[in-house]
Amino acid sequence: MPENSRAGDTRAHGNGRPASARGTHGPYGPYLLRTAATCTAVAAALLFSPVASLADDADDLTAQELSDKAKESLRKAKSVHLKLTDDSADARTSTTEPTSMDLALDQDGNCAGSMEMGSDGGSVEIVKRGEEVWMKPDAVFWKTQVPGGQGEEIAKLFKDRYIHGSTSDAMLKGMADTCDLGSFQEEVTGDEEAERTLKKGDETKVDGTKTVPLTYKEDGTTTTLYVTTNSPHRLVKATETGGDEDMTLTFTDYDKPVPSKTPSADDSVDVSRLQGELQGA
Repeated sequence: MPENSRAGDTRAHGNGRPASARGTHGPYGPYLLRTAATCTAVAAALLFSPVASLADDADDLTAQELSDKAKESLRKAKSVHLKLTDDSADARTSTTEPTSMDLALDQDGNCAGSMEMGSDGGSVEIVKRGEEVWMKPDAVFWKTQVPGGQGEEIAKLFKDRYIHGSTSDAMLKGMADTCDLGSFQEEVTGDEEAERTLKKGDETKVDGTKTVPLTYKEDGTTTTLYVTTNSPHRLVKATETGGDEDMTLTFTDYDKPVPSKTPSADDSVDVSRLQGELQGA
């Protein structure tokens, strides 16, 4: 995986992943955990020194106070729906980094969604429920991520079917970790960073919701947080632009249940069969 270090304690460190992502298991973990690293890189903008406040109206709150309230709302969320678009140069030209993601996840570790890799690297559908994990790469993903002609053979063998296993399977461990909202919340809100100067902008709407943009600049990039005007103040969108960065992350469906439907047995193949194919090559 290409290195893509970003500033900030919870951003990627050295190997392009947050500290918690080191030691990824299996051939897919690095790609899926890169998603968590990318999300953290944008959402890390929430990490500001706390400022006490009793007011609830956005007009009565400073930029710092609004940020703190959004941070707290994200920390307490039982579930959330994340959508990521990464048009950064590194993501667009790499087949192992996602350029888009659509993922609903909760504190119980359940998730459902999909992601697309850059540079025509294919896409992957993801489902996790309890200890069970399903992953369905498309043919392009198999051909891109598995070297030689083996990728094409595996694409034919597992066409339109999910790889099914559990959180104890090394090949699926990385994806299972990515589905953990609790870990994501710890990455985003767990550590305090030095206080930054936030600029509070004029009220604007994000998908019909009134928000207040909070902006700061650092190392040539501009990060903007869009926090809901009305209480409870929640982060609904974050952007990072400038230099080689061009990312947008949206947060919706706070506390709404993750879809519970799982793939059928007819649509699934046990992960052991994939392991056998890879080892027999």
